[in-house]
Amino acid sequence: MATNPPKFKVSVVDDERLQNLKNTFERQYGGSPLFYACAPGRVNLIGEHIDYCGFSVLPMAIEQNILAAVSLNNSGTIQLSNINPLYSNITVSTSEEIVIDKNNPKWYYYFLCGVKGIQEKFGIARLQGMSCVIDGNVPPSSGLSSSSALVCCAGLITMEANQKSLSKVDLAETCTKCESYIGTEGGGMDQSISILAEKETAKLIEFGPLRTTDVPLPDSAVFVISNSCVEMNKAASSHYNSRVVDCRIATKLLAQAKGLNQKEFLKLAQVPTEINASLEEMLALVEEVLHPEPYSRDEICKILGITSQQFSTELLSANTQHVTQFKLYQRAKHVYGEAARVLRFKNVCDCAPSDSMQLLGDLMNQSHASCRDLYECSCPELDQLVDICLKSGAVGSRLTGAGWGGCAVSMVHRDKVQSFLQAVRKAYYLPDPRRAAMEKQSLFVSKPGGGAAIYFEK
Repeated sequence: MATNPPKFKVSVVDDERLQNLKNTFERQYGGSPLFYACAPGRVNLIGEHIDYCGFSVLPMAIEQNILAAVSLNNSGTIQLSNINPLYSNITVSTSEEIVIDKNNPKWYYYFLCGVKGIQEKFGIARLQGMSCVIDGNVPPSSGLSSSSALVCCAGLITMEANQKSLSKVDLAETCTKCESYIGTEGGGMDQSISILAEKETAKLIEFGPLRTTDVPLPDSAVFVISNSCVEMNKAASSHYNSRVVDCRIATKLLAQAKGLNQKEFLKLAQVPTEINASLEEMLALVEEVLHPEPYSRDEICKILGITSQQFSTELLSANTQHVTQFKLYQRAKHVYGEAARVLRFKNVCDCAPSDSMQLLGDLMNQSHASCRDLYECSCPELDQLVDICLKSGAVGSRLTGAGWGGCAVSMVHRDKVQSFLQAVRKAYYLPDPRRAAMEKQSLFVSKPGGGAAIYFEK
C-alpha cells in the first residue's frame, strides 16, 4: 500500500460526473479547476460503536463518495459551494481564525473541520486561498459516513493546495482529531477507512497505533445497503455522545474494581490490556461489577469518589450535561461482545471454512441484536428493515453506522441478489410513498472501493 494518498491523471470528458462538476465549477468561478479530490463513504460490516472504545472494527469503503473541484485564488478567501442547491454557499477569510459552531452543524462546517485540522497540523499562519465546488453522492445522515468523507476530502484538498504532505495514516489521524471540532467524539473508523481503503477488500482497522489489515470477503457474498430513510445527524443530537460517556464511566468503574487508578482510564479497551484479560473474561467482569439497573449521577460520584462538579467537567461532554441516568452494564456488555464478534468475523474470512456465509451471517445478526437491545442505537424502522432483509433472503443483516436511523447492511448469496432486491423493494419501499420516491438511491449493492485521492485532468 502506498504511504501517501495517491494522485492520478484522469480524462474528465470520459467521466460524466467529473465533467458535470467541471462545468458547474466554470460557471461558478469563471475558470477551470486545478485539481480534483475525492474521499469515499463507508459501510461498517461489523464492529459498531467500539472504535471510540479502542477496539478494532471491520468496514469497507463504498463507491459513493465526496468529490470536489478545486482551484487556487489570490483573494485571501476559501470560497465553497455545493452542486446541490439545498446547500448554501459560503466564503471564509484565510486571514481570520476558522470558527466552527458546534451548536449549528451546517454542511460546510465539516469541510472547515478538515481545513482547520491541516492548518493546525502544519502551523500554517495564512492558508492559500481556494475556490471549491463539492459534489457528494453519499446519502446524508444515513450512517454511511458522508460527514467524515467531507472532512477527509477537505483535509486532502487543503494539504494539496498548501503544498504539504502527510502519510495516509497521519492524514487519517489528523482528520479524526479535527472532526471533533463539530462536537462528535468519534473513534477514527470513518476517517481511517475513507483514507486507507483499497479496492476489492474490507479492512480490519486497529487503533493505538492506527494500522489496517486486508480482510478477504467470501466470493459468494454480496453486501447490499438499504436505507431506512430515517435521517440521523450525530452532531445534531446527544445520542451518540451519551453512549461515549456511558462507556467512559463504565471503564472507570471496571478499572477501579480491579484496583487500578480509574483516573488513568478512558476507554474500555484499556482495562483488558492492563489486566491481561480476554474479552470473555471482561464480559464476566461486567456481570460481576456492574448492575443492569441504570446508574444515577450520585451513585457514580460516590463509587468514584468525585464531586458533582468533577462529574460534569471530567466525564460529560458539552451536549450530555442534561443526562441523569447511565446504562453502564448494557453498554460495556455490548462493547466487549461486539469486539469479540469482530475478531471472529475476521477469523472466518481468513480461514474460509465451507460454512463461511452462515457463520458470518450469524455474527451480523448477533451484532444487530446487541445494538438494538444493549446499546439501544436502533429504531423501529431499522428493526423492521433488518427483519424484511432477513425474510427476503439475507444470510445476515444489521444496522450500520451510528444508528437511530440510517442504513442496514445485508449479506446475500451472489445468486440471490436480484430476488432479494425485489423482495425488499416490495416490502419496505413501495408501500410508503416517501420511501418509494427515495428507493433508487436507498437500495444498492456495495463493492469495496478505494480510498481518498487527488485527480489531475489529462
